[in-house]
Parts: sequence; structure tokens; C-alpha cells
Amino acid sequence: MTWKWINVICTLLSLCMTSVVVSDEDPGANCADFNNTTWLKHRQTKGVHVQYLLLTRQNANCASFFTQDCLNHTQKHTAHFNSTLPTKVIIHGYSALGRKPSWVSGLAQALLEKEDANILVVDWLSGASYAYNQVVDNYKEVAVQISILIKQLTTSGINLESFHLIGISMGAHVAGFVGTLFAGKLGRITGLDPAGPMFKNADPYDRLDPSDAMFVEAIHTDSDSFGISIPVGHVDFFINGGLDQTGCVRSSFATIFIYFPVYGYVICDHMRALHVYMSALNGSCPLYGFPCSSYEDFLAGRCTTCDDPFNNICPQIGLLKNSGITMSPLPIHGKVYLLTTSEVPFCVHHILIELKVSSLKKSAVVQVTLVSMQDIKTEQKLHLQTGKTIYKKVVGHPEHLCKIESIHLKNIGALLYRQGNVHFEYICISKIPKMSRLDKLCVENIKIGRRAPWSHHFIQVC
Repeated sequence: MTWKWINVICTLLSLCMTSVVVSDEDPGANCADFNNTTWLKHRQTKGVHVQYLLLTRQNANCASFFTQDCLNHTQKHTAHFNSTLPTKVIIHGYSALGRKPSWVSGLAQALLEKEDANILVVDWLSGASYAYNQVVDNYKEVAVQISILIKQLTTSGINLESFHLIGISMGAHVAGFVGTLFAGKLGRITGLDPAGPMFKNADPYDRLDPSDAMFVEAIHTDSDSFGISIPVGHVDFFINGGLDQTGCVRSSFATIFIYFPVYGYVICDHMRALHVYMSALNGSCPLYGFPCSSYEDFLAGRCTTCDDPFNNICPQIGLLKNSGITMSPLPIHGKVYLLTTSEVPFCVHHILIELKVSSLKKSAVVQVTLVSMQDIKTEQKLHLQTGKTIYKKVVGHPEHLCKIESIHLKNIGALLYRQGNVHFEYICISKIPKMSRLDKLCVENIKIGRRAPWSHHFIQVC
């Protein structure tokens, strides 16, 4: 696609590329906001109407409009927009009810707290509030309009590398198409659970993919419903496997169109990517991902380092350059996995449970419980089988390994059909990735009977 084609569309949309005008903010005027027309009016509106809201550290609590002016051939800037700072563009996605996104302010505030930047919020509610398939037809038009704005800003001396597009759901694919129009020269694109329906099987040209920016990352939290299940970036973070999130009610895709009152529950998994990203920006804890071929292999303890392909650097969610990766060239479709809790700040420490069992005549089920000094518990059931002696399992615990006070085991198998007595040659818990010998705790020679609890207390100093 060439800029000649974009210019044709620009004319059709009654846009121009001669100037960019940022409205002068009157201290007594109302703050700029999303288009507040009703859902019915949105559906009656022809075409896609895009407007931009500007937030900076100077007007963090009162957005101003950022608009293109086809009549004024001079450049106007308020004191708020600073062309020497990076520009972050927030793009919302499909809006079933035509409501303005309630999360925009929180995301903008988190970004501004972390980095001094221009925050441009894209309001395309008028084109995002139809039937889903119609909205899919609109997303490229929105991308073209955003591209025209960015193109004009570059004529003012702003470098393409300074743009960071953050797209939520279908907004991630809008960002991807903007990147396509600039031949991948944008600095960064972050996709927060990129939309899956009608995009999973699309050509990479028509969806987010690694060629859309110098660095493309995606966070997946609802891959089996609203989100896309395939990797679409240089690094793809699959939170809790990218499927059902802890604390969210499982619902079918169709529920959204039938039970509007439970809309918030239906999209809980889908929106978790946004909330995890905001939490990472707030810096409550580092959220690292571990490269692995599958979530099952990750949970089975087969991927406990970041040696391959990231040269022993675990990618981190947030604003670190290239998610902290220093290797060159960047990997393509690097799938990484991590666990979280169900609530903000979502922090967990990844702990590997390793144990060796003496030969069993029957299968057994053992419950392993890790208890911290603050009495925070993490429980995990292990299904022991005949013919297998070594077991590994990755779990998430809110406290650091050195704050785990005790470990508890209990044989909870059925009375008649499972192993009565279980002998563990050893059981170890270790922090991953392991950084030193102090990141591993072991107990040897443990014998437990059916329904008989066993516990061991550690002496730890952080």
C-alpha cells in the first residue's frame, strides 16, 4: 500500500495533511472527552468519525482535543504537546454498547507516571459500535486516519521511532495496520489481548504481526474466546496460559449479545491483559515471562530458564526497551508464559516443586501446600502414577521463596483404590529462574499415610 492510495482515501474522508492543530486549552473550559452521543445515534451515523484526546503531565487530569485542520496551513501547538517527547497512541477496540472506555484514564495516568510523554487517545466509538463484522470492516479506515495524523506529525520533525501504539482488542489490529502503512518503521506496538474472531485466520497484512513495528509485543488473556490464540509479535506473553484467568467467570462468546447486564463478567478474561499491563506500569512487581513451546510444558517444569532464545534474559511486561531483550535480531513469535494472582497487583513468584517418589503399586493424589510467614497459602494437587518417580510442577506464590515458612503434604487419595502409604525420597522447592544456591530448599525421606498430614518448617532469612 502506498501513500498515494492513502491520499485518495484522505480526500474521500474530507481530511488533509497540511497541518495539525492542537486546541488551545482554556483553563475555564470543560475538559475534552469521548463523543457522548447515544448508542442509537452511533448506529445512525454514516462513516467513521475519529477524534483525538491529548494528555500530558501538564494536563494529566484534563484532556484537550487534538485535531487536524484542513483550512489552517500553519502549525499550532499548545504548551502541552512536546514534539521532543515520545508519543503514545491508545486505541480502543470494539464497543458492543457504544460506551466510552472507562479504563482510558487509568492507562494514561499509569503511562505518564512511568514516562514523560504525549498521550494521544483515539476515539472511534462511532465506528466501533455496530455489529462486530461491520466494525471489522471499519478498522482499516480508522488506521488510515491515524496514519495521516502521524504522517503530518513527522513533517514537524517527530521521528517515527518515537511512536508507541497501544491497541486493546481490535485496537491492536488497528495499530498493526497503521504500522503496515509505515512499513514497520514505528517504534513499538503493544497489543493487549488482540481480537481473535475474524482475525485469527487473516493474512498477516490484515492483522497485527511482527513486521508492523520495530518491536511488537502482545499480552494474551482470552485466547479461547475474544482474544487471538496465535502469536502475533516478537514476544507474546500468555498470562496463565492465555486462557481462563483466575477470578473470572467462564462465559461463552454469544453471551455478550444475550445478557447485557453480565457484560463485565463476559469480558473479564479479555480485559485482564489491560489490567495486568497497567499493574506492570505501576511497578508493583516485575512480571517476567518464560519461553516455552506450550503452557503444559511450562507448568510441568520443562521451561525454567530464559536461555533460549533470549540469552538468559526473561522478557518483562512494561516499558523496558524490547521488553528487556538485548539480542539482535529480535526473535519472531517468541511465546512466553507466566502466572498471576486474581487481583491487582497480580504478582506471583514462580516456584518449581520437584519430588521423587519410591515405586507405587497404585496411583495416589498428594496435596502440596506452601505457607508463607504471612499465612498466605498456595495449594497444588499432584497425581502420582505407577511407573513414574520424578515429578515437577510450577506454581505461583505471592511471597518470595525465602518467606515461605513451611511445606505441607497430605495423601488425599480414595480409601480403596489408591496408594495407602507414599514414600518421598526428596521434595524440593526452588525459585525460577534460579539465581543462586540459596534459591532451593529440600527435605528428604518423607513418609505419609492415607489422609495423614505431614509438614516441615523452614528457617529462612530474606
